[in-house]
Amino acid sequence: MYVIAKWFIVALAILAASELIPGIKVVSFYSALVVAFFLGLVNAIVRPILILLTLPINIMTLGLFIFVINGFLFWFLSTFIKGFEVDGALPAIVGALFVSVVSYLSNRFLIDRP
Repeated sequence: MYVIAKWFIVALAILAASELIPGIKVVSFYSALVVAFFLGLVNAIVRPILILLTLPINIMTLGLFIFVINGFLFWFLSTFIKGFEVDGALPAIVGALFVSVVSYLSNRFLIDRP
């Protein structure tokens, strides 16, 4: 149940990002669900590899290069998912940051507390 709730929250965050951030377009809720699914897969599989490969740059920038990696992955998804478009680097970075913040906040509220 937790995974489905998280998936829907991230999809809603992607829809909200498309409304709030110029340069991000999502056609439908279905497209947002597909993007949320693949964003989870890419963040679980590709992101750790990219962070490891760019470790020297991450150390030199004190970890700020991770924002660029997240934005790149957000933009990368827009290249092959129909109904999802990101028009540049800045909207990709801001959109990825927005979705990450919403995801973090949802994690804080969805965790079962004793």
